[in-house]
Amino acid sequence: MSITRLVFESLDSQWMVLCAVRQHLLRGNRGVWARFLQRQSRGCVYSSVHGFQLEEIREKLQAFPGGSIELLTQESGLAVLTINYPSRMNAFSGSMMVDLEERVSQLEGWTDGKGLIVQGASGTFCSGSDLNAVRALSDPQDGMKMCMFMQNTLTRILRLPMISVALVEGRALGGGAELTTACDFRLMAPGSVIQFVHKHMGLVPGWGGAARLVRIVGSQNALKLLGGAVKVDPELALQIGLVEEVLQGEGTGTPLQRAENWLSVYTKGPAPVIQAVKKVVLSGRELPLSEALRTEKDVFGTVWGGPANMQALASKSKHR
Repeated sequence: MSITRLVFESLDSQWMVLCAVRQHLLRGNRGVWARFLQRQSRGCVYSSVHGFQLEEIREKLQAFPGGSIELLTQESGLAVLTINYPSRMNAFSGSMMVDLEERVSQLEGWTDGKGLIVQGASGTFCSGSDLNAVRALSDPQDGMKMCMFMQNTLTRILRLPMISVALVEGRALGGGAELTTACDFRLMAPGSVIQFVHKHMGLVPGWGGAARLVRIVGSQNALKLLGGAVKVDPELALQIGLVEEVLQGEGTGTPLQRAENWLSVYTKGPAPVIQAVKKVVLSGRELPLSEALRTEKDVFGTVWGGPANMQALASKSKHR
């Protein structure tokens, strides 16, 4: 047997062992190596390869304080993320952008997470960027770094292994409108508005909102909303498919409670199964078909024979 053949057989064996170890770790979803592998698959768009230095931009953004991003996790597997800067209509200060990135990291490590609701404090969603920070970062290079930072963060929200909903009360303007598109679903309260006002500021979306908007409402509707800076009320939002439902004024509970009830329909069940559902849908949305199929097979392997699967087989719950 040749040396070359021996080397290749050895490499094949090592690769099979590594794959088996990786599969075992991901199935268990525990331990340092499992968390490391999950971190490697986070949804960042930019890295140091693209000239993006995370700590550098974090330091710049922290120089513009104000407001906060609050995260509340519940034993039910639902989390509520609140944009809190009411005096500025919940506009993002620089420090809030950093807060958001940190909260997303917490959600990525939350093994029991099934659903996420993103809302604004005091009856309004988010009015985009705080103009004080925008003026201070008006240098093109700094602006690009902020853009890359927020694109990374909002992409990671979209790729979280949980089902997310933006609860829009009041106004979602500019970057706030972009944030709604980073969630899987959008719910609107009566009288609320989503508006991509970027044109009025001499800009286009920079946090990934345009690309996501096209996938949600189609290119023609996206052109209308961006080119006309259209004020999208609940009726129009339903018509073009931007939102799933309008939370009517009459009914029991607050808008947040009704959003939780709405989301609970889709997050009922064990966390590993809900997370697997999100992963296969995400791969189908973002990957070429052959890669999506392979990913679906891998995710299937993490739940096949698992506790939920075995319990369902025992109770014969297929046709319920």
